[in-house]
Amino acid sequence: MSIIPFHDRDGHIWYDGQLVPWRDAKVHVLTHGLHYGSCVFEGERIYNGSIFKSREHSVRLKKSAELLGFDIPYSVDEIEEAKVATCKAANMVNGYIRPVAWRGSEMMGVSAQHNKIHLAIACWEWPSYFTPEARMKGIHLQLSKWRRPAPDTAPTEAKAAGLYMICTMSKHAAEKDGFQDALMLDYRGYVAEATGANFFMIKDGVIHTPTPDCFLNGITRQTVIDLAKRRGYQVIERHIQLEEVQGASEIFLTGTAAEVTPVGRIGDWTFTPGEVCRNLMLDYDALVNGRLEAAAAE
Repeated sequence: MSIIPFHDRDGHIWYDGQLVPWRDAKVHVLTHGLHYGSCVFEGERIYNGSIFKSREHSVRLKKSAELLGFDIPYSVDEIEEAKVATCKAANMVNGYIRPVAWRGSEMMGVSAQHNKIHLAIACWEWPSYFTPEARMKGIHLQLSKWRRPAPDTAPTEAKAAGLYMICTMSKHAAEKDGFQDALMLDYRGYVAEATGANFFMIKDGVIHTPTPDCFLNGITRQTVIDLAKRRGYQVIERHIQLEEVQGASEIFLTGTAAEVTPVGRIGDWTFTPGEVCRNLMLDYDALVNGRLEAAAAE
């Protein structure tokens, strides 16, 4: 399998207020964000020329930076304009968008109040993880040994780069053992999320999802909850014990990259994706491609 490295591609990246050649979008090796994790980011998709939930992502990017103690020197409106310009320069109508902000290299040490705050935005082609048919087979999750931290030990409401290290470690371990992702518990032992997607399970026709009190309340998560309620499904947000999961009839994940992805296995437990998963997959696909709203208006 040939992989084009991300540092060596054609095109342009929006970097601190202007579009620069892709290969020239560089940071110094002594950048604070690299050494101390003072970096926040977003993951977004553009469908048919429209960035899905774009403003919500821009608002969250600004909030994440504030939680890490720095201010991105661009307004939400300016970030919105920059994302559009980035996609236009790439002729991107369907793909993935990555805004990222970080502290620069003026000071090297834990303290870095005077470091410049940078913002970059890149976009690239990234199709859905699986076709609806393939997704209905359900992905396999391993239980991670790492837990999501308590909100008084880390800025858990921020989409901060440093919080994803245990996600990378968990996913690598899962893939090594033949799984596709990992399920993470929180610091109390409750079910939390996968490494980059929120968790849902169906029991007796009711949708249950963990309360996002120590991990991100994903934008896709919120969207799917709304879609489920439109269909008349009951959605309960609560703390979920791991042993409860075994009795679920269906399980699925939600996220910008995952969209709506059913789960067929967690450890030794197996599940059969069914009607609820399929309905929400189809509804989400219709929504992001502009068909659901159009149908509702007819």
